[in-house]
Amino acid sequence: MTDAPQAAAPALATVELNAVSRWYGNVVAINDITISIGPGITGLLGPNGAGKSTLLHMAAGLLRPSAGMVTISGQATWRNPALYRWVGLVPERESVYSFLTGFEFVRLNARLQGLADPDAAAARAIRTVELEDAQGRVLGTYSKGMRQRAKVAAALVHEPPVLLLDEPFNGMDPRQRLHMMELLTGMAAQGRVVLFSSHILEEVERLAQNVLVIHDGRLAASGDFREIRRLMTDRPHTLTVRSSDDRRLASALVADPSVFGVELTDGLLSVRSSDFGQFTRSVARVAQASDVRLFELRPTDESLESVFAYLVRPEARRS
Repeated sequence: MTDAPQAAAPALATVELNAVSRWYGNVVAINDITISIGPGITGLLGPNGAGKSTLLHMAAGLLRPSAGMVTISGQATWRNPALYRWVGLVPERESVYSFLTGFEFVRLNARLQGLADPDAAAARAIRTVELEDAQGRVLGTYSKGMRQRAKVAAALVHEPPVLLLDEPFNGMDPRQRLHMMELLTGMAAQGRVVLFSSHILEEVERLAQNVLVIHDGRLAASGDFREIRRLMTDRPHTLTVRSSDDRRLASALVADPSVFGVELTDGLLSVRSSDFGQFTRSVARVAQASDVRLFELRPTDESLESVFAYLVRPEARRS
């Protein structure tokens, strides 16, 4: 309940981007993205600088799209302050007042939202993120992980139907990460929209049912995480192999159906495979049949940037 009149929050919210672009001068941060995000946990995956923060800030109504429109349940987010009551934003930037205590910071957000009992709301939010023991300390004494939890508490204080989190696990220890994942899972189960960004594949894999893959401002893939993960696994791979006899192993691997190229240069055996999973299963068998001992098998193109660069190709994109 709030003191100020407001539009009733939707029972089940939806965040929609319709042909949205955002540019800064000649730099395109978001390039013609159309997507609908419903209740549940959606992971926004992409390398640093891909446009994830820009997309989240437009969804929160803090940035105006250069083209297209961003809406929440049919209402435009830009220049619509009433919509802030529906949204909780956890920015990546350290946007906290170091001279305020944790409780004062969360209560300030409750007061900005016009909540009838900001003290009680702040206490609930702080309890939710397990920050009670430190709520009386000033934020300037908090660790990065504690500041992250304070920012989450501030975003949750008015119980919004939409929660937007930009790299929320930064600085958290393993126990804090697990608790935060359980918290977000519970919120999604209540019908909230939870959209979080990360450049770490494992975080998204553990938490999100649906994924948006962003690369250079473009939507490279979207949908069920398992399908996107399969595409990531089945893309062409390059691996370096060390063995007791690289030349003999190279000759044997040429006949394997998962291999489409081998190269022996400066004492290093480089293998190009069309199916990473099949190759890792067959290489040991091939080595054993050739009486060769394997010492090392190391992917050479496993950076997220290389994965996204592959996904953004037109033939690999998902609608």
